[in-house]
Amino acid sequence: MRKSNLSKVLVVFLIISIFLVGCSKNNKKITIVGSSALQPLVEQAGNDYHLSHLDSNIVVQGGGSGTGLSQVQAGAVEVGTSDVFADTQKGIDGKKLVDFPVAVVGIVPIVNKGVGIKSLSRKQLAAIFTGKIKNWRQVGGKDLPIIVINRSRGSGTRTTFEDLILKGQEAVNSQEQDSNGSVKKIVNSTPGTISYISFPYANDSNIQKINLDHVKPINENIRTNKWPLWSYEHMYTKGKPNKATAAFIKYILSKKVQQDLVPKIGYLSVHEMEVTRDSQNRVTKIGN
Repeated sequence: MRKSNLSKVLVVFLIISIFLVGCSKNNKKITIVGSSALQPLVEQAGNDYHLSHLDSNIVVQGGGSGTGLSQVQAGAVEVGTSDVFADTQKGIDGKKLVDFPVAVVGIVPIVNKGVGIKSLSRKQLAAIFTGKIKNWRQVGGKDLPIIVINRSRGSGTRTTFEDLILKGQEAVNSQEQDSNGSVKKIVNSTPGTISYISFPYANDSNIQKINLDHVKPINENIRTNKWPLWSYEHMYTKGKPNKATAAFIKYILSKKVQQDLVPKIGYLSVHEMEVTRDSQNRVTKIGN
């Protein structure tokens, strides 16, 4: 090869190398892991964000709130999502994490349609999940044994449900599932089953949602705490987020997402709440 041709090849190689390095720098990957309850919102927001930020690369995974918090604390991901406050979780140092509450989500008990009930009291619900009530006939339903499907340990949805309904009582030993989606499928297909899922997953006619103390599970009732089963959806970063992560969180907190996408998917904007709840589940009316 002539010297001049070799020089041309080297120049082309150098240009390609610079281009690839530039692409890798512009490939602003943000890995988000944790709450399956928040996953639909973050996934859709990430897709929408990419349309106007083509160099963004947002990867969203479930795994549960415990996984999200432990991975962000370890620095393995940019964002850990959680249904619960970080400082309530064993092994998590909330002081090292920055909390961005991005939405409020409701939790609703669901049953297989064949059990024959549409409403329970909170006392009855607690008795079912602690194994004291074992047959649907005991609460006005069919003569069917009750099959409890619980969420896996580490699930923020489970933590919220047990804190608010069981209030320290031990849950009955039961089958456990690690996601809202799998819980819904099992309850729909298995006679006698009961579980609970987040509002965004409770959006089809195959699900029998349960009223509590004659209160309907709708966002309007969450706003005032009339429906008590709800939690904040948190996005946690380890210390101050990097520029790309901060920009995406800012987008999720923008009016466009909070007013349009959040209610469309089934969440409630944090700005619409008339009450607040702290990490000890103490509810305070906003303005007091």
